[in-house]
Amino acid sequence: MLETPKITQPKVKREKVRLSLDVSPELNMKLDELSLKIQGSRSDVLRRALVLMDVAVRARDEGHKLGVVDKNQPLLTEIVGI
Repeated sequence: MLETPKITQPKVKREKVRLSLDVSPELNMKLDELSLKIQGSRSDVLRRALVLMDVAVRARDEGHKLGVVDKNQPLLTEIVGI
């Protein structure tokens, strides 16, 4: 099973890189919606999305699949195309 990367606060102050990103109005609204749902910033949404993408790509590279399962374990949705 893949080890899930954890998002933690760094103990040592690290240099940050500022990115400029052009998105559609719909994606901008989705970022706002998700930031409210996670009670975080838009940057938090993007950081978490990158962690999830990393897990998905590593799973694919190891021959695994990514999906959403019910609490009783039946597969509800397989995520493809990553």
